[in-house]
Amino acid sequence: MRLLIALVLPWLLFFTIGRPIAGVVCLILQCTLIGWIPAAIWAAYSLSQFKTDRKIDAAMGRRN
Repeated sequence: MRLLIALVLPWLLFFTIGRPIAGVVCLILQCTLIGWIPAAIWAAYSLSQFKTDRKIDAAMGRRN
């Protein structure tokens, strides 16, 4: 579901993963039609990093 959000509304994804400043920057980037593609790529990459960080934390036994 978050991947779909990353492609359609990239700025919203950053708010769901706890990065509001990046969300605002992404929203500004997304306001231009040309900036939509880089914003979607950036959001998808950030989502993959978020998932990787969660897996590492789970493997090391850390809880947030």
